[in-house]
Amino acid sequence: MPRRTTTAKPQTTAQALGSLLKSARDIMRKDKGLNGDLDRLPLLTWVMFLKFLDDLELEREAEAALRGEPFRPTIEPPYRWRDWAARPDGITGDELLAFINQDEAVRPDGTRGPGLFAYLRSLSGADGGDRRDVVATVFRGVDNRMRSGYLLRDVINKVNDIHFTSSEELHTLGALYESMLREMRDAAGDSGEFYTPRPVVRFMVKAVDPRLGETVLDPAAGTGGFLVEAFNHLAEQVRTVEDRRILQSRSILGCEPKPLPFLLAQMNLLLHGLDSPQIDHGNALRFRLSEIGEKDRVDVILTNPPFGGEEEKGIQDNFPEDRQTAETALLFLQLIMRRLRRTPGKHGPARAAVVVPNGTLSGEGVCARIKRELLTDFNLHTIVRLPNRVFAPYTPIPTNILFFDRSGPTTDVWYYEHPLPDGRKNYTKTQPIQFDEFRPCLEWWHAREENERAWKVSATELLESGCNLDRKNPNAAVDIEHLPPERIVESIIEKERRILELLEEVRAALKGDA
Repeated sequence: MPRRTTTAKPQTTAQALGSLLKSARDIMRKDKGLNGDLDRLPLLTWVMFLKFLDDLELEREAEAALRGEPFRPTIEPPYRWRDWAARPDGITGDELLAFINQDEAVRPDGTRGPGLFAYLRSLSGADGGDRRDVVATVFRGVDNRMRSGYLLRDVINKVNDIHFTSSEELHTLGALYESMLREMRDAAGDSGEFYTPRPVVRFMVKAVDPRLGETVLDPAAGTGGFLVEAFNHLAEQVRTVEDRRILQSRSILGCEPKPLPFLLAQMNLLLHGLDSPQIDHGNALRFRLSEIGEKDRVDVILTNPPFGGEEEKGIQDNFPEDRQTAETALLFLQLIMRRLRRTPGKHGPARAAVVVPNGTLSGEGVCARIKRELLTDFNLHTIVRLPNRVFAPYTPIPTNILFFDRSGPTTDVWYYEHPLPDGRKNYTKTQPIQFDEFRPCLEWWHAREENERAWKVSATELLESGCNLDRKNPNAAVDIEHLPPERIVESIIEKERRILELLEEVRAALKGDA
């Protein structure tokens, strides 16, 4: 949500902001304690986090004074940004490092007490769940790795020139921050972390269409991409003060156990206007499935859970004996099914959109049992088949998006095969998937007909096949001349199968007329 500016500070242009952040990162490159963007971005993030929080508190304090109301700051003196960071000639060098890093240190006001991080980690909200708890949780997962207090002072001085009370500047910084997140994701991809491309996230949110008043969850939130997109989607529906209260207090939930993505998700959501993000800093799979009740259920789940990972035995034991597996994606799929609200809400049944690898569609054993439940207890109405290398350059694993809801058992599953752009053989880091490519699918979404990209398969057929959801497109135009012999045979068999299905439908229709 845009914020009204209450202080007359000069605004910084997008070019100046970009230059400022580049300068800060160039300074960090000189420090011996930081190794690449996976170290630099978290440091820049926690510094910006504290500046952002102080600007926000100054604004809220002024508003409270105008109303004649008391104001309790999240961070007390002398730990506020204005107390130790705002003056360019403030504490620096070893004195600055000691104040930030040590459990006890000389504070900027000359007294001894807890160091900055020690103080922030000790914060506790009055009733739990307020911004003090958010700050404490964020800084329990943060370390200062810079070795030079002088270079750190230079970084702080750069960030001090950003004015977080300007809605225009916040918008600009949000865009720049997302570009930094993409760079961090590029670096993380080398370590096996695969983040969902923004166009895929936007498509999933548009298709599921969360409504104000519904609760949206991402149980594998990463850096918060799905939650930010859902928040923006819901923010467009705000019309009144009460609408804004609903948006801020009970619309967005997430889970992220890893410290770095957790910190980035908090900052990402704060920058986009969510005042007190509710991100659980734990593994979403740590609860017994049977103990998840109605109070834990939500209206909308949007997620790309990790796949290819292996969960420990203690986590597997949280699931029914015949559904236990080390495969993370299958455990998350069960969790998502369990956490969807069972009774329809004001805006219809609870629903989910989940990215899964091809192996989930064709899997047998435990995987087939989970899919059987998905078909019989949920309405798996759509599977969007994404082209290879959507997650390029990190992995070539083909992926799909499952869309399902709690409206009843599945009757038919619609498949939509998302094509590569004309003339393209695959996606690359420099030529990634674009949101505009999803517009034909969104246009088809509410007026479904079979075409060269879309077809449907009955739930009965899928159940009889052992719940194999990995179905080829029977309507696709095939370049037979350039296919290997085995694919030509597969194509002919698939077309013959489809012809037999159509003949059976015609025969049934004729019997009905008779």
